[in-house]
Amino acid sequence: MAEESKKKKLGLVPKLIIGIIVGIIIGSYCPAPVIQVLVTISGLFSSFLSFVIPFIIIGFVTAGIADLATGAGKLLGITTAIAYGSTLVAGSIAFIVASALFPKFINAEVASQIGDPSAGQLSAIFSIPLEPMVDVTAAIVFAFMMGLGISYLRNHGKGEVLFKFFNDFQDIVTATLSTVIIPLLPLYIAGTFANIAYAGQVWNILGVFWKVFVTVIPLHLIYLLCQFSLAGAIGKKNPFTMLKNQIPGYLTAIGTQSSAATIPVNVGCAEKNGVSKQIREFVVPLCATIHLSGSMISITCFTTAVLMMNNMPHGINVLFPYIAMLGIAMVAAPGAPGGAIMSALPFLPMVGIPSEGGLASLMIALYLTQDSFGTACNVSGDNAIAVIVDRINDKLFKSKEA
Repeated sequence: MAEESKKKKLGLVPKLIIGIIVGIIIGSYCPAPVIQVLVTISGLFSSFLSFVIPFIIIGFVTAGIADLATGAGKLLGITTAIAYGSTLVAGSIAFIVASALFPKFINAEVASQIGDPSAGQLSAIFSIPLEPMVDVTAAIVFAFMMGLGISYLRNHGKGEVLFKFFNDFQDIVTATLSTVIIPLLPLYIAGTFANIAYAGQVWNILGVFWKVFVTVIPLHLIYLLCQFSLAGAIGKKNPFTMLKNQIPGYLTAIGTQSSAATIPVNVGCAEKNGVSKQIREFVVPLCATIHLSGSMISITCFTTAVLMMNNMPHGINVLFPYIAMLGIAMVAAPGAPGGAIMSALPFLPMVGIPSEGGLASLMIALYLTQDSFGTACNVSGDNAIAVIVDRINDKLFKSKEA
């Protein structure tokens, strides 16, 4: 009976879609006081989310960096560099594609129709002054200081107590995400869309974003083809055979929406691709934490679209520092469904987008509806990196041992 009830549970994506639909209906047909109640609830949730975000950064980034203490020396550095480079390349390609395609359907006329998304919207009945205990910049600096410090201590036989503390703290943050924030997101999204619908903006905005969504998924698949083609050339393997072997890992990631939960299946995919036991058991779990190519493609595309819709600067000089920062700030975030977009929210002001409010809520909704595909792209790319690192290990290190 317990298994049957689990099967009947509605997934996050259907709940979000229902939230969007319910929000649009309420905003279009209900009286203003009813909408204001929903907007108030949404506003209270937004305040709580802003309070939690610095802790998400501290929990994920500190534990993620500190965990890099135990590794295979030079291979750890090489793997980290390849993973971060892949994330940067993914974001850069997404920006190039978005810059080329999006102006075809996000032009000055569309931007003028949308105008100020907050214009005509209802305000909350009341709000609670819940300020974050630390600001985002302080959280990032603290996370890096502690993560690097713990990593240093662990390399000298110390720091295990602090390491365990921040891993436990990360577990608390992950539990908060999975038991409070993620379940309440549909309600938050409903409030946002109700307000947008009341202001008469919803169809103009959705008319843009479904085209962005259709761009993102093929871009994931194209980037995977590029990754495995490069891995095939370096590792002297057939990229199409490797892609075929990757299908179980890809489908598992779509089902779980978690890189961490996909690790056992992904290790098996790496084995089928001929990656040595030592490398696959090292690279796959590590990259599940630090390699975010799919998430970066999605977030970059959505961010670029929002900037274009609001006639805001969206050149490479604006987006690249944002992409570079997210590649670090989202470390360990893929372990929790929706973790990547939650970790990205504090950095939206880097490109001029408020980290809370209607636009941020839109980005959360759109990102989470395709989060399964972004996660699948992340974990599949991990195995392309595993093939490359395995080849580097054979050439540089095993040859020296011989």
